Amino acid sequence: MTATLEPTQTDREAAQRAYDLDRKHVFHSWSAQDTLDPMVISAAEGSHLWDGEGNKYLDFSSQLVNTNIGHQHPAVVAAIAAQAAKLCTIAPSYVNDARSEAARLIAERTPGELDRIFFTNGGADANEHAVRMARLHTGRHKVLSAYRSYHGGTHLAVNITGDPRRWASDNGSAGTIHFFPPYLYRTAFHSTTEEEEAQRALEHLEQLIEFEGPSSMAAIMLESIPGTAGIYVPPAGYMQGVRELCTKYGIVFIADEVMAGFGRTGKWFAVEHFDVVPDLLTFAKGVNSGYVPLGGVAISPEIAATFGTRAYPGGLTYSGHPLATAAAVATINAMEREGMVQHAASLGTDVIGPALAGFAERHQSVGEVRGRGVFWAIELVKDRATREPLAPYGSSSTEMNQLVAACKSRGLIPFANFNRIHVVPPCNISVEDALTGLAILDEVLDIADTYAA
Repeated sequence: MTATLEPTQTDREAAQRAYDLDRKHVFHSWSAQDTLDPMVISAAEGSHLWDGEGNKYLDFSSQLVNTNIGHQHPAVVAAIAAQAAKLCTIAPSYVNDARSEAARLIAERTPGELDRIFFTNGGADANEHAVRMARLHTGRHKVLSAYRSYHGGTHLAVNITGDPRRWASDNGSAGTIHFFPPYLYRTAFHSTTEEEEAQRALEHLEQLIEFEGPSSMAAIMLESIPGTAGIYVPPAGYMQGVRELCTKYGIVFIADEVMAGFGRTGKWFAVEHFDVVPDLLTFAKGVNSGYVPLGGVAISPEIAATFGTRAYPGGLTYSGHPLATAAAVATINAMEREGMVQHAASLGTDVIGPALAGFAERHQSVGEVRGRGVFWAIELVKDRATREPLAPYGSSSTEMNQLVAACKSRGLIPFANFNRIHVVPPCNISVEDALTGLAILDEVLDIADTYAA
């Protein structure tokens, strides 16, 4: 481990009690319950965590890629405490200053005229409501989304999802249709260049629209830069092409920014990299670094007008919850004041990007590296020539499990999915800590190389 803070006997007993109660009573998501041995986290600060034994870890996962400003930022903690002392909760039908100010700050940063904000409790319900808005606005039902995507765990959101987490809940009745997005490293279009991949992916998408019937298409939902699916950055021209297809056929373009938004890619929203404005933009996670559950939909004037005199048939008890929106206000102001978005951009261009390029040169297990800001993926393969992944699509492997264990034994919490390790530290991680984490990954990739041809 990088360091150990010796816990007291009371600390150890508290950690053990928490673990025992968890295993007895807590039902964990996406897990076979009897196989779990979860880590107890007793404390967190900045880019670091401490387990129940007092071991210190560098958090290169930002938990679920949501603690964009790190753990326990004092300004946000203070804002939550102050709001709790003032007004803990209020129904969404009433005005409260935290919600109003959060909406203003978000609207100032969204692209174009996406300046009406509907607040939700998280990213999945943000995506559900965006689809509901699109369906009601267009009078159509079908929704197109990409394979290798993730849009949330609620029923419609997981059906929109294009990865194996959908399979158990997909009865083919949600009105969702999937298409192949551009992904040159594992191209479905036999492309050899980014330009070819963008062009052929757009041709495929338009053909699908024509075959399925443009008049039945309510929305196309895309992660601006896909997250857990692999952080594969769309090639130049693709997002503009999707925008043009949506405009041509009267389809609502929904940009899912739940993971990529709020500084993660070195811009407030990842869609800014592509100079396009969607009709709806969903967010969550980084809006308040996950300190209190919050998500939302930023809405274009045209779609907002649909519900000017017609009631929008949807809402949530905790929409725009004062504690959550107060945390968002403090988070956005701290990110602005401390230059976190610019810092994330420079980390990507000056620190993480060059380091990962070096990994690709030195390690035969590295098939490709890709990303922006503090949002990167290392794709691991058994054979560079065949691109056979180190874990099968939709699953893990003994090799990947060993790499994750090797990271943790060196004091690093990684984010791993299928055959990839994602480099996704907080936007405000120090250069020193970023280099420390990258050095650990460099060591661990030596182990990965033993599995590669």
